[in-house]
Amino acid sequence: MDNAPYRRVVITGVGVVTPLGNDPDGLLSGLRSGRSGIGPLTQVPQGVLSVDYAAEASEFTGDIADYGPMDKKLQRTIRKGSKVMCREIEMGVAVAQRALNDAGLDADQRDRDRTGVLYGCDYIMSQPIEFASGIAKCMDADGRFDFSRWGEQGKPEVNPLWLLKYLPNMPASHVAIYNDLRGPNNSITVREASANLAIAEAYSTLARGQADVLLVGSTGSRIHPLRSLHADMQETLATNQSDPSTMSRPFTATRDGSVLGEGAGAMVCETLQHAQARGATILGEIVGYGSSAVGPAFGKTFLQQAITNVLRSALGDEAPSEIGHIHAHGLGTVECDAQESAAIQDVFGTPDQQPPVTTAKGHLGNLGAGGGMVETIASLKSLGENLFPIRNCETPADDCAINACLDDSTAAGKQFINVNVTPQGQASAIRIRAFE
Repeated sequence: MDNAPYRRVVITGVGVVTPLGNDPDGLLSGLRSGRSGIGPLTQVPQGVLSVDYAAEASEFTGDIADYGPMDKKLQRTIRKGSKVMCREIEMGVAVAQRALNDAGLDADQRDRDRTGVLYGCDYIMSQPIEFASGIAKCMDADGRFDFSRWGEQGKPEVNPLWLLKYLPNMPASHVAIYNDLRGPNNSITVREASANLAIAEAYSTLARGQADVLLVGSTGSRIHPLRSLHADMQETLATNQSDPSTMSRPFTATRDGSVLGEGAGAMVCETLQHAQARGATILGEIVGYGSSAVGPAFGKTFLQQAITNVLRSALGDEAPSEIGHIHAHGLGTVECDAQESAAIQDVFGTPDQQPPVTTAKGHLGNLGAGGGMVETIASLKSLGENLFPIRNCETPADDCAINACLDDSTAAGKQFINVNVTPQGQASAIRIRAFE
């Protein structure tokens, strides 16, 4: 379906935090030039996991300067609030403030009751340090943890506000409170599929006339003492390489897993009428979306079916030849890349019939819930110009029959589809075109 029955919905501002920096234009430049954001782990001890490298957003320190330009009063408020924000939430708030500034959406240009927030996130794990003092109080003489002492001696040592630092609805909550946005507010927690689903819900909300403006974002991290351990135990991670920049190899014959990453992105979405009334610069228009959940009970090709479903839905009545490029999930695992390639063939045909296919994960790794938004913004910024190639992919594998973008001379076209999928088969896609 084309998903444009009511009001047209446009994008007027963006903000990012990524392993290639915190500037959208710098991100696109880095992708085109083949820069890699993958390097030695610093947030998780090396020698503990099966991998010692990841794509950390190293330029994001949490300093108030990372949140972009804003007035002193808001700076003080956010700096104070950072005490109850973990890194993922801080990144989420930072990209929202950057997007608002990029859109030039000042307080006097928005109706606070018709301006809302929609955020994608994942479950956020507490840092073990939150409980260290309490656990120490419960150790017996032999150095063993005595759980019977936790209630009276251990629990009082835990900061009573600790949970606020890790709730997945807090990015949207902080953003709304700091900017006095009283319109629709929601949080979506569907792992890697979260960003496109947040954009889709924002589109639907604005198209129905339930808001004028929605600040839409997603934030995520796979780099965390416990989260990284879970990924190492439950997923297929790329093996260490002497050159870590070669670890993520989407759609290649040598691919062997995904790379841990972190990042966030946000965009200001408005009805066309609202954007034009305030003289906003329009970056693109949301014109289609798709969501699907196909679990393992479907069979071995459940990921392929889920991705096929969302590609068809996002495409709608548009001719496949009109799609400028596909921004694939491109996880880098043998199974996911093969099934995604098969899904692209299901919808668009053989490689010579397909639009160019790219992915940013060769540069950035898997940013979790933040990945879809960062990838969407990268593709949005490339419209009308040249596309960025798949890093570490000289030629696609035999089981990945796609029209892979292999150099920076390929045109990005005037519209694209971004697709993401979780290991459980929850898929989402969004179609965005240049504004006309």
